[in-house]
Amino acid sequence: MEATDIEHSLVVEGEFDALSVEIRVPASLHGGVTKKYPAKLHARKVAKALGAQQGVVYLPGQWDVNWEDSDQGPPFRQRRYFYYLTGVNFPGCSVTYDIEADKLTLWIPYTPPATVLWFGNTPSPEDCLARSDVHDVKYTNLLSEYLASRLAKVKTLYVLRASQMPKFAGFDSLKPRLYIDTTSLQPIMDEARVTKCEYEIDMIRKANAVSSTAHKEIARLMYGLSNECQIEGAFLNSCTAQNAHMQAYPIIAGSGANASTLHYDANNEPLAGRQLVVLDAGAEWECYASDVTRTLPIGSVFSPEAKAIYDLVHQMQEECIQRIRPGVMFRDLQLHATLVAVKGLLRLGILHNGTADEIFKNGTGSAFFPHGLGHHVGLDVHDVLSKELLHPAGESMWGKRRPIGPGSLRAMIKQSATRGASSDGNASVSDATVLGGRQHSMLQANMIVTVEPGVYFCRSYIEAYFLRSDQHKNYINQAVLERYWVVGGVRIEDCSELPLESFPPLSSNLTTPEMSREYVLGARLESTTAA
Repeated sequence: MEATDIEHSLVVEGEFDALSVEIRVPASLHGGVTKKYPAKLHARKVAKALGAQQGVVYLPGQWDVNWEDSDQGPPFRQRRYFYYLTGVNFPGCSVTYDIEADKLTLWIPYTPPATVLWFGNTPSPEDCLARSDVHDVKYTNLLSEYLASRLAKVKTLYVLRASQMPKFAGFDSLKPRLYIDTTSLQPIMDEARVTKCEYEIDMIRKANAVSSTAHKEIARLMYGLSNECQIEGAFLNSCTAQNAHMQAYPIIAGSGANASTLHYDANNEPLAGRQLVVLDAGAEWECYASDVTRTLPIGSVFSPEAKAIYDLVHQMQEECIQRIRPGVMFRDLQLHATLVAVKGLLRLGILHNGTADEIFKNGTGSAFFPHGLGHHVGLDVHDVLSKELLHPAGESMWGKRRPIGPGSLRAMIKQSATRGASSDGNASVSDATVLGGRQHSMLQANMIVTVEPGVYFCRSYIEAYFLRSDQHKNYINQAVLERYWVVGGVRIEDCSELPLESFPPLSSNLTTPEMSREYVLGARLESTTAA
């Protein structure tokens, strides 16, 4: 029998003290997923949404930039709208899409030998064509000639914004006869980006796999770590060792009271004397983000208070994930998570002097769960249209970094009741009507969203806005609350994919580290035993 080479890798199965062989399936056999970046698919998706029969789309990529008064700069980060149409991640490029000709052309810089000496070569046209399925790749020194010729024949130039218009000799003379559309492209590309193709889902799944491995590593290492900075360093080390060199956002490794700061990133305080650490960290893979949060005990066991809050947050997340499916209003998942939190805090005695329904409708639950349940994930960690997922009634501004206070919570409760959300969270007809048919707060197939409930004891926030408020302080038992300040906070977060076809049409979790308290403790105890 003739021997056959099979691509494989050896995988250590720590749980069973065994070695397994993992067969790597060729991409051609893997569900039809192409190895190439699907640039043409994305360009055609945008053109179809534009509804245009002719015109040229022009997007410049990012250039290398230096810090002020320095010859050094931040790590290169490609413009995400440009990347969406090209899959190219190096500086100095542009892309054009001729809608009528259906021709997507990538324009790349030529790298002279002197530059190669210092910085290495940039990909060649052949390299780019092997990586992305654009129609053609040309050098940027030919771009001005192309634009001057083609823009003289079409009626419309589409650019993302006025600051990104092309610059070449003769462009000013073309402007009087050319309609330059600076407003249509971004919202159309947002619509295109918010639902992911199979290639993108694979990239986000890979990013989540890298992050999941790193989170598992931290759980095993916790016994030997003494400072938040070591948690950050160990996470970065694990991701880099997996060839993921970029993080999707600054790592959050907040212990004790720092866990109650949602975007804490100092990561420089000792762990001694603290109960929990919230690790919110996710790597990028090929510019696609992941977003994963785990809360770990610093000692060998959870304190009774930490255990109670961890279990409550776990329940909030599990119940919301079970309800995720196309057609559900994300707002109603937010409200469900808040109601679960209120009921749990009532059981613990932190809330009192009212029923769960009464306290929930008063908005007091936002003292302890003060942020959105989640957001879209894609080329950005807080991907396009994330702010629309939870846009409360009567507010013109809403964003990830803005707390959901009592007013926002009451607005969402009123909105949900007025528009007749069903018991399973499915949207009513009036929901879609109010959103102008775009349904940005309604979940759709092939979206990827995070589900990240949390319960926090941020003393400054709670004391300033709730314990001094006649509307809320009567519902908060300060004597019981005193025992929980030391917990800091608990957050658990995973990325969920809404599949195109499944029965029942439930979400798929892209994150692999377990989140149950028993698993977390098992990982801690395993590391203790190993030490």
